[in-house]
Amino acid sequence: MRTDAAPILAHLVGDYVLQTDHQAQTKTSSSATAALHAATYTLPFLALTRSPWRLAIIGGTHFAIDRWRLAKHVAWAKNQLAPASFRPGHTATGYSDDKPPWMSVWLLILTDNTLHLLINAAALEDQ
Repeated sequence: MRTDAAPILAHLVGDYVLQTDHQAQTKTSSSATAALHAATYTLPFLALTRSPWRLAIIGGTHFAIDRWRLAKHVAWAKNQLAPASFRPGHTATGYSDDKPPWMSVWLLILTDNTLHLLINAAALEDQ
């Protein structure tokens, strides 16, 4: 596994610096917008690899995670591992209804970023 900061920086640039407000607001409701965001997200990774397969994995999984809000489903699935009496009520973020909304949103953002970073690290392995 790479131990340098380059993949993290590429992720941050692609997901936060290059993403427009329009992309951030509509990527979960428009496949075209999600695809454009995934393409611009992938651009900084050209500095780390020229492999079309690695770039396709990074961009393709980014598209899927963002378009269908897969982090929410990961959070929901994780919470289903608890005994039924401890399982939270369902919300739009996959976290319990009794959590403050700001906390649920930030936990979802952290889950989303963790998914992207893990996949990117695997895609860039042995570079």
